[in-house]
Amino acid sequence: MIYIDNSATTPIDTSVLNTYQKVATQFYGNPGSLHVPGVKSYQLLEKARKQVAEMIQKQEDEVIFTSGGTESNNLAIRGTVFAKREFGNHMITSTIEHPSVLNTIAQLESMGFITVTYLSVDQNGVVDPEEVSQALRPETILVSLMAVNNEIGSIQPILAVGDLLESHQNVHYHVDGVQSLGAFPSIIPHDRIDLMTFSAHKFHGPRGVGFLYKKHGRTIQPQLTGGGQERQLRSTTENVAGITAMARALRLHPNHGNAEPLRQLLKRGISACDNIVWLSPTDGVPYINCLAIKHVKGEVLLHALEDEGIYVSTTSACSSKTHSGPQTLLAMGIEKKVAEGAIRLSFSDQTTSSEIEHVCEALKKHANHFKTVFQNH
Repeated sequence: MIYIDNSATTPIDTSVLNTYQKVATQFYGNPGSLHVPGVKSYQLLEKARKQVAEMIQKQEDEVIFTSGGTESNNLAIRGTVFAKREFGNHMITSTIEHPSVLNTIAQLESMGFITVTYLSVDQNGVVDPEEVSQALRPETILVSLMAVNNEIGSIQPILAVGDLLESHQNVHYHVDGVQSLGAFPSIIPHDRIDLMTFSAHKFHGPRGVGFLYKKHGRTIQPQLTGGGQERQLRSTTENVAGITAMARALRLHPNHGNAEPLRQLLKRGISACDNIVWLSPTDGVPYINCLAIKHVKGEVLLHALEDEGIYVSTTSACSSKTHSGPQTLLAMGIEKKVAEGAIRLSFSDQTTSSEIEHVCEALKKHANHFKTVFQNH
């Protein structure tokens, strides 16, 4: 089996799974309890928080544990909107954000809580920072942008927008960093970022756990109320086993490895096929790659590769079953017929060159097959 759908989810690291199992069976006390098992669980929870804080080079009380990227994005966006209602009701985002951002914003907009400026992208799937500047208003309370696009791997101008917002300290700056490990020199790439989202299953950790970085002094409203866990921001009994395993996964897999040689190997391997269209930008991250075979639906190619034990995706895994289409490619101006043929090949630090060579041979075989089919019709 060759698994190259790591932007959808990564296989859990064996040692991370061992950590999860050990904590789940040996540290089962509720970390809010006063007895010894509870205290031991609490100590383990805070040790994990310290480890995550050290990895992202921030303070321990700036790490809020959640159930993953979707919840973290919801907490950042809804939390800001409700906390800052008396100061404004306008936010800025792009047309190519993850559904957990766009659908959250759309609901808030439909309920009358906010007005939204949706930024377009260029032919490389990148926002123009100047458009962010032009969109800012006195009532703007939030700018929310993804660091790395999950469909094509384009890198958004997070640093330039951060510089821009230095003179707009009243605006919260949220970055969806779920796909961004390894894209920047540091995990939190700019000091102006107030909120940043991460999900464990994108870096060989368990599913159902993630974290939100929240800068000191920035106020958001909790979306889960109850016992007041996570500094009153996320009430529910903490998933100590998942959190501890996530901390280990982040230490073991802080990036996607040296993916650039793999991308170049892939591009060289299919370069002779004139009916394969490369769709990812050349300056995007090397671990997310998007391509299409002309006249072939992405789902058809996906299953053809699956028959050979190669596993890829069409668009975002969170959207593929809803048939919402490759929104990023369409926003870039890619012809709909080509965009609907797109597949995504996403690497991890465990992807090997021999696997990519095998993928190249399979893609060439199918490209030549479909070319012959369409020539005969």
